[in-house]
Amino acid sequence: MFTPVLTRTRLTVIVALFIAVTGNRAFFRHVSAVYPWDGNAVFLVSLAVLLFSILVLLVALFSLLLPVRVVAGVILVLSAITGYFSDHLGTVIDVGMIQNLLETNVSEASDLINGGMALRLLLLGILPAYLIWRLPFKNAGWVRELRFSVQTGLIALVLMMICIFPVSDQYASFIREHKMLRYYTNPATPIYSAGKYIASALKVDDSAGFMRLTANAATIESDGGHELIIVVVGETARADHFSLNGYRRITNPRLAREGNLVSYSHVSSCGTDTAISVPCLFSFDGRAEFDIASARRTENVLDVLAKAGVNVLWRDNNSDSKGVAERVQYEDYRSNVLNPDCDVECRDVGMLSGLQDYIDSHEGDILIVLHQMGSHGPAYSRRYPPEFEEFRPACHTRELSECTREEITNAYDNSLLYTDYFVSKVIELLKENTPNYETAMFYVGDHGESLGENGLYLHGMPYMFAPAAQTHVPLIAWIGRTSDIDYAHTLTLRDVTTSHDSFSSSLLEAFEVDAEYFEKPGPVARLIYMKQGDDAH
Repeated sequence: MFTPVLTRTRLTVIVALFIAVTGNRAFFRHVSAVYPWDGNAVFLVSLAVLLFSILVLLVALFSLLLPVRVVAGVILVLSAITGYFSDHLGTVIDVGMIQNLLETNVSEASDLINGGMALRLLLLGILPAYLIWRLPFKNAGWVRELRFSVQTGLIALVLMMICIFPVSDQYASFIREHKMLRYYTNPATPIYSAGKYIASALKVDDSAGFMRLTANAATIESDGGHELIIVVVGETARADHFSLNGYRRITNPRLAREGNLVSYSHVSSCGTDTAISVPCLFSFDGRAEFDIASARRTENVLDVLAKAGVNVLWRDNNSDSKGVAERVQYEDYRSNVLNPDCDVECRDVGMLSGLQDYIDSHEGDILIVLHQMGSHGPAYSRRYPPEFEEFRPACHTRELSECTREEITNAYDNSLLYTDYFVSKVIELLKENTPNYETAMFYVGDHGESLGENGLYLHGMPYMFAPAAQTHVPLIAWIGRTSDIDYAHTLTLRDVTTSHDSFSSSLLEAFEVDAEYFEKPGPVARLIYMKQGDDAH
């Protein structure tokens, strides 16, 4: 009986060919949409061979450092996982997505694991990796094996040049005009992104220490009253699904009944995932200059407010504060240790438990940040209690491919109904405290969500390619009758184009902290107008 014998070169070629065929369906689907077979056959064949050559080169290079069967097994498993998310959800594994994955908690990660992913991982990752170790392997000795890897890599490089030369004009257009297509190459993009993330992490210079933007505590202008402001950081909320912004469905029935409410219609997020958007939202840097590594070592708006004497509390029902609340009081509401409202998961409304006691036990100005679980996908139906399932039929599985677009949208919109309920309860709490405080509430989404448009689901696309569904976010202000925020004047800003960049400076303004004091002032764009001293701000 004939038993195939693997060699280093054979294994490298077989694995590269297997991954090119089974792991890159999304890549070839997106390429063929831009370059139809008719009129582009030569280029498409060239591109397929080029991808195969790149994968050969990757395996050959990594096998210089590790045994080739170890490299092949790891790459097969990686390709199976990333291929599933690319094929079924349109996900791109770039640097931002890797950071988001590393900072995701177990509960959120488990929502992404389903039968379809497990089956693909087994058939296209684990089983082939197992066969590699079961088949006979011919080892020619360390020196000769090293030489074979180098030779294989060089041949792959030559083949790449041969592929590019005859259709170099189309490759020039492909590289310049269709950068997004390259993000779907699997597992080349995830490996490159992982390397870039590691290099960035190693480059962080901790010797400079913590960067303070103020030498001393900033002073607050005294007007005889104390501020009580609650900031709700929404999760995965898209502005075009808020009925306050004109959505065809009533997803904000309770908020629509509130007076002194401003729903901003043109707000863009700082990022397309929580790991970037949340720290950027509370930073004094705008999206263009924001750097996550330096943000963790720099004062944010919560630090400055705390230094100015504001009592700051962060309550979290999400993964965590992404470093924002490291120097203020932080409470975790993801379990029933603190959260009294837990069933299949702990509910956002549980963060309001005991909040009045906190307010009563503190003097002076108070800022409370409530970080929602909100509408985090793909298990949208888990984000709300059953009584909020108004839109039916709703998708009740984490495997979105098993649901229709309508079912997915229904479940997502139901989660927004629960957010509407939660935010209305926040406003109710503030109303009870309005006689004693100057009250206000800001609800701001961290990023949006794709619900199947153009084959995209969830979020986390590279910002320059992300659709508006992932970057157009809701921002709502509720202004108490005792607040120094001028509601009528602020309402005129409703349709002004703005972004997360304006949030930190606006929060300082709401607490009447002198923004001119800072070495690194926030963006000049405003979200609110104050009744007094408006020109001074």
